Amino acid sequence: MDDMMPLMTRATERTSGLVRAVPREQFASPTPCAEFDVKGLITHLEWVAELFESLGRKGPYVEQGSYAGDFPERAERTLASWSRREAWDGTDSVMGLPMTALAHMYLVDMVVHGWDLAVATGQPYEPEPEAVSRALAFSERMAETGRQRGVFGPQVAVPDDAPEFDRLLGVIGRDPAWTA
Repeated sequence: MDDMMPLMTRATERTSGLVRAVPREQFASPTPCAEFDVKGLITHLEWVAELFESLGRKGPYVEQGSYAGDFPERAERTLASWSRREAWDGTDSVMGLPMTALAHMYLVDMVVHGWDLAVATGQPYEPEPEAVSRALAFSERMAETGRQRGVFGPQVAVPDDAPEFDRLLGVIGRDPAWTA
């Protein structure tokens, strides 16, 4: 918890800033996350925040709803739920994973979907190196499971000496060279 919460917080704050800066005129723009346009991606982020808030409180699985326009507020509640020490204890009853694994899943979502949104809307984005390192290590361990569960796409080949962030994108199925 002590090393993950600061990473989760800063990644969430970066992504919240990106969401706040998206004008409605860009809602129909494509994103590197092929199943979502910009509005769909923000809706997905709202669901991620709501789901992980519930999971952090040992609550039930939450279904994705419609766009509400409140991602930053939901994300603040998520961080509040994970800031409680007991959120990190044990295994979650919904996915059957250790709570630390769920925290890493959330971090991956914030870091990668932040990039998705930034490149889709032409915003600058520089993820925190430590968050990228943690997300990459976790994603490499979980890649096959992620693909089986449909949360990662087919791996995109990137050079072995590519920056860590490009390797993270490739592992989860994103092309680091994607442009709108």
